[in-house]
Amino acid sequence: MEHMRHIAYDTVLRACGFGALAIFCVMIGLSFDGRAAFQAGGMLTMIMTLILLFKAREARTKPYRRTELWLYLPKEHRPPEQYAQWASATVLRETYLTFARWTAAIAIAMWVVALVFRLAEFFGLPQLGLKPLDS
Repeated sequence: MEHMRHIAYDTVLRACGFGALAIFCVMIGLSFDGRAAFQAGGMLTMIMTLILLFKAREARTKPYRRTELWLYLPKEHRPPEQYAQWASATVLRETYLTFARWTAAIAIAMWVVALVFRLAEFFGLPQLGLKPLDS
């Protein structure tokens, strides 16, 4: 079961890594306005959290043979067939929920940073972010 957890962690981590790369690219595209960049990052990260929650719910009923976990699991570490659906669903659900908690915390942190930028604007502090080059 521990080997299954390790593989589930790796597959979900890889998927979240690709999502984080996309979010990072959007934030870099909005880097001229720090508040907008962190608001967008927070919103997109919260969407990632919702997707992870959906995947956790779906893990209970998804056939274990159609999961990425099962494809990466070596045959000698696979549980018996009568136990495989429960084991796979449990491990995937726990892993998705763990990553959903982490991404929710990251989204909240990004929104807090966006709030700090907004408060800085409100109190007249200079705007933070990249400035366009003057030609």
